[in-house]
Amino acid sequence: QVQLVESGGGLVQAGGSLRLSCAASGRAFSTYTVGWFRRAPGKEREFVAAIRWSGGSTYYADSVRGRFTISRDNAENTVYLQMNTLKPEDTAVYYCAAGNAWYARRMSEYDYWGQGTQVTVHS
Repeated sequence: QVQLVESGGGLVQAGGSLRLSCAASGRAFSTYTVGWFRRAPGKEREFVAAIRWSGGSTYYADSVRGRFTISRDNAENTVYLQMNTLKPEDTAVYYCAAGNAWYARRMSEYDYWGQGTQVTVHS
């Protein structure tokens, strides 16, 4: 069993940065793929970024590639999402998820989810 807790969200001006953290309990966490997803107001939850257990492979949505960076520290059981050059359209609740995801962009591949952290970007 893995429990995930997101933190680091907040209110930021467009062009600013935030770093989200996903802290996990459970020894198996280091073996899982971890993804970040987001749900904007009135929209479906969508893929943002994912990282394999080794950190050797990362994946990004086209809308965030070049601005967001996902990384992990397995010793600390934590995955990070560094978000730079934020835009108002990045406003959403951000969720982290973990699992033995073969296709890292698909939500159904993940078994464990956090409660989410709100990111609000104002212009």
